[in-house]
Amino acid sequence: MMPTGFFCLLLITGGSTFNYSEQPELQAQPDSNQDSDEDVVDSEGNCSYQDVLNHLKLTRSTELYSMTRPVKHHKSATQVHLQMAIYGILDVREIDQTFVLYVWIYMSWGNDHIRWNQHKFCGLKHVVVPTEALWKPDLTIEEMTEKDKAPPSPYLTVTYHGLIELRNDLMLVSTCRMQVYKFPFDIQSCNLSFKSAVYSDDEIKFAAILNASKFTEWSREVMRIQYEWLFLNVTVHEKTVNNLSFNQSMIVYTITMKRRSVLYIANFLLPIMFFLGLDLASFLISDSGGEKLGFK
Repeated sequence: MMPTGFFCLLLITGGSTFNYSEQPELQAQPDSNQDSDEDVVDSEGNCSYQDVLNHLKLTRSTELYSMTRPVKHHKSATQVHLQMAIYGILDVREIDQTFVLYVWIYMSWGNDHIRWNQHKFCGLKHVVVPTEALWKPDLTIEEMTEKDKAPPSPYLTVTYHGLIELRNDLMLVSTCRMQVYKFPFDIQSCNLSFKSAVYSDDEIKFAAILNASKFTEWSREVMRIQYEWLFLNVTVHEKTVNNLSFNQSMIVYTITMKRRSVLYIANFLLPIMFFLGLDLASFLISDSGGEKLGFK
């Protein structure tokens, strides 16, 4: 009777006390939630920078994007927007007729081969890629006499609608025709002419972003070093020049600066005026006194 009653008690209470077969399902619950989160992320689409690059098929070895001008029709001109800011006037060499500037350059242009829908990539609007991966305008400065010593920027910014942006710092040593006959009260104006090295104006057209007044105000705000020269203003104008067999688009920045004359007045002009006054005072001394020669 006892074994029979115990067996009946197990049958009655076994399903209501503890079921070991359900324990693995409880332990696996966190894993199932994690899998569902991953499914949600995947369902949102491609959300990484690499997904955009894979969509564009953009790699360092993709010569299609770096070898030629990025237009769908060869007669379409590439609009290059240029903006320059002067960080500092480092030196002005009157003997060599050169001056040294440290400037910041911003360029932007369109690439007809690069587009993506930002909504399909979780709202990703831009990616940063190495400069070797894409074509860049061959920007040159006519007045530049020495190679730029500042390291070039290693990256470009690519936006979803095909706009390419380049930011770079340059230390420029360029020629400048100076008039020093008014020293030390002289005012000098020097030009920086930006253009393409090989492309004509039918292929590349440069356009300045800021006008002269805004550019002057902005340069005064960002300028850090002026040395002995005081920055006055900058004028900007676009023009087309003839380069032997074809025309080229050009942007010319004219930088006007004034020499700080206080130092030269204190160290140069005042001593000269003092000795000139002494020399004139010597004429008031009588010749018979014998002190004129000793005074002079």
